[in-house]
Amino acid sequence: MGRKNEQLRWQLAKGLVQALHLERLASKYSRTTVMAVFNLINGGFSIALVAFVALITQEAFIFPSLGATAFILFYVPLAQPASPRNTLCGHLTGALMGLLALYMFGLQGQPSAFTTGVDLPRVGAAALSLGLTSCLMVVFRVAHPPAGATALIVSLGLMPDPAQLPILMAGVALLLAHAFLMNRLAGIPYPLWSAAPEPVLPQHQASRAD
Repeated sequence: MGRKNEQLRWQLAKGLVQALHLERLASKYSRTTVMAVFNLINGGFSIALVAFVALITQEAFIFPSLGATAFILFYVPLAQPASPRNTLCGHLTGALMGLLALYMFGLQGQPSAFTTGVDLPRVGAAALSLGLTSCLMVVFRVAHPPAGATALIVSLGLMPDPAQLPILMAGVALLLAHAFLMNRLAGIPYPLWSAAPEPVLPQHQASRAD
């Protein structure tokens, strides 16, 4: 599985290099170098794009867990957690569970934990938000690890206003749009919604692959 992901990542970087007519770089430098530069450019540009929209609108389009999402979208773009379905549903689940935890522990409208410190209600809210987010992502098969950070961002009071939810999701959608464009430009069939399921190997082949 690790070898397959490595080949996909190289195909992604190589495809973009070819699309931009930079074949000489691909032949001159190692795979690791080309892929590192690819992630440097796309990871940085995608976050800069979202942050610039936040600057223009003065709204919370940018938040910490988008950094982890950007890395997944450009490092393993064909993995299930990187699909638009998992990314959107995962972050939405995390944000909703964060809000639910705030209301259950009476923390709505309270200053963030980074301002006042952590007390017992905040401990409960953080634990409940992450636990519910993890549970629901498994139940609905929309695993997206950065969504766990989104749940904590909300339950710790950094984005406690329900009116911020559409803005949060718009930031995720903007990041996905950039990932779709760059991955398709690179020749990678990044999905419109859900990633193709990985084939299930027979037991003896799976053991041999490991």
